[in-house]
This record gives sequence, structure tokens and C-alpha cells, in this order.
Amino acid sequence: MTPAHRRRVLLGLLVAAVFVQFVVLYAPAQPGGLPVFAHADKVVHVLVFLVPTALALVAGLPARVVVPLFAAHAVVSEVVQGALLPMRAGDPFDVLADLSGVVLGVVVWRAVTGRRTSAPSQ
Repeated sequence: MTPAHRRRVLLGLLVAAVFVQFVVLYAPAQPGGLPVFAHADKVVHVLVFLVPTALALVAGLPARVVVPLFAAHAVVSEVVQGALLPMRAGDPFDVLADLSGVVLGVVVWRAVTGRRTSAPSQ
């Protein structure tokens, strides 16, 4: 696979991951039923930020843009849930889970690419 094709695939996966993130964060109501295990919702929050962050960075998007963007989205999404979605509630612990996902996305990116510092400026 050529680097250009690999990047297109990663960007396509990124679009899909961000779509899933938006569905999870902005659906009018949380899915009903009992959680599969304690704090399952926090694991979901970590994953919906970890995956897009890692994909964006592995695809070569600059960390100086990706990390602050997803970190800001972590905060904004909870404010929107609390203020604009009547069946949802903003939760500061969800913000912490989201930010943990962003940090873990950076860790995954560094592990996959062998980087020890942030992405080179582009």
C-alpha cells in the first residue's frame, strides 16, 4: 500500500470514527437498559476520543491542531448535552474520560509511529 493510499484509508476511518463520536455524544437520549459493567459509559467516552485522536495523528494531521481540537470538543460536548439536550446531562467525569481518551490517543500514536515528540510542523 502506498503512503498516499494508506493516508486516504486512515482519513476515511477518521471520518467514520468522528461520525460515531457525534452519534454517541449528541444522540437525543442515551441508550436504555442496564450497563454491561460498572462505568461502561466512561469506557465508551474514552474510546470515542481515543480512536479519532489516534487515527488523526497516525494519518499525519498535526498534533498541535488535533489534540486541542478534540480536547475542546470533550468540554463542549458535555456543555451541549447539559444545556441543549433535554434527555441528556453534562457530566464532568465524562469530560475527564474524554480527555483521557485524547491522551491515550497520543500514546497510541507515539507507540505506532515510534515518535517521542509532537508531530512536525506542517
